[in-house]
Amino acid sequence: MALDHTTPPNGELPERVQHGNIWRLSIAQALAGANSVVVYATGAIVGNALAPEPMLATLPLSIFVVGMAACILPVGAIARRHGRRAAFLAGTGTGALAGLLAMLAVLLGAFWLFCLATFFGGCYAAVVLSFRFAAADGVAPQRRARALSLVMAGGVAAGVVGPQLVTWTMDLWPPHMFAATFLVQAAVAVVSAAILRGVRLPMPTAEELAGGRPLAEIVRQPRFVAAAICGAVSYMLMNFLMTAAPLAMHLHGHSQGSANLGLQWHVIAMYAPSFFTGRLIARFGAGRMSTAGLVLTGLSAAIGLGGVDVAHFWATLILLGLGWNFGFLGASALVLECHRPEERTRVQSLNDFIVFGLMAIGSFSSGGLLSAYGWNTVLWVSFVPLALAVVALAAAMGRGAAATGQ
Repeated sequence: MALDHTTPPNGELPERVQHGNIWRLSIAQALAGANSVVVYATGAIVGNALAPEPMLATLPLSIFVVGMAACILPVGAIARRHGRRAAFLAGTGTGALAGLLAMLAVLLGAFWLFCLATFFGGCYAAVVLSFRFAAADGVAPQRRARALSLVMAGGVAAGVVGPQLVTWTMDLWPPHMFAATFLVQAAVAVVSAAILRGVRLPMPTAEELAGGRPLAEIVRQPRFVAAAICGAVSYMLMNFLMTAAPLAMHLHGHSQGSANLGLQWHVIAMYAPSFFTGRLIARFGAGRMSTAGLVLTGLSAAIGLGGVDVAHFWATLILLGLGWNFGFLGASALVLECHRPEERTRVQSLNDFIVFGLMAIGSFSSGGLLSAYGWNTVLWVSFVPLALAVVALAAAMGRGAAATGQ
């Protein structure tokens, strides 16, 4: 199917095309999500084996987040000028490159090459996160939150496939643990590209190329402030704890299989609620759902402080996934309320740049905190941005309600 070259008169795509886009984006989300799970499941372990210093063990995962933040704005520029599908295909190309470079890094024992691989993996993940916004293109406003959440639901398959992919392939190329895993990761990215070629979305209009209102005017909106803060903290804390958890389990004597299974249920918890999160947002509002997500994230950290058994790690990871789903999707739905159609790629890219820029801070700090002070300190520190986000979200939503006279 060819890409549309014009915007429909009413701004909405035919229902058949909408459904086709959502299905393709959901499948691509599942495949690409599996790639991210591979990075998170193996990054700290491979980093610990290759790094010249133990403090650098989680650096590859931090570089992954840097890749996400660095590519958000360029990806938005490609989408704005050449259409979203061009950005999607560029992203899957970096995903395939990431897998091949990671395989070579393991074969050669090259830590910095592995860091480069995870940077490109982050570039791929940045493109994948734009799938959720692409699903809302050409969809009636009242159905956008549901379209967004249905695409994110594709991550349920990622939660099953990703960890099992690691388990099935990690010992296939002895003595190079995970080398075969990364080769398969590259192949999965190529399959995702083939699926994305069939996505049909309107090409950018002249108004979109012009850009709409100045960004300074848009970011001063209370709803945008709320969306950016809540999205950033939800994603930062999810990454902060998930980055450290597999290595923490390893350091406390738990098996790689246990860590893989914990990550599998974590990713399922991240995406499974997406089947109904859109309806909950429509009923209760994006702000309330974001608040619920922050509360669940705090509860996950509290359970983690209760012990270091496998059950504690698994419960922490599952609740962390649920908290991310409500917090991040609620924030994403708020972003959709902050821009006009011609402003969407600029505003969405800026929001994600803020989210992943702050997320990188959490990722860089988690490894050092874990190595120097232990798992409990990582958990205690997570309450600081959580509390700030709750206060900032309440204040921003209150200002927004006052401004609209609600």
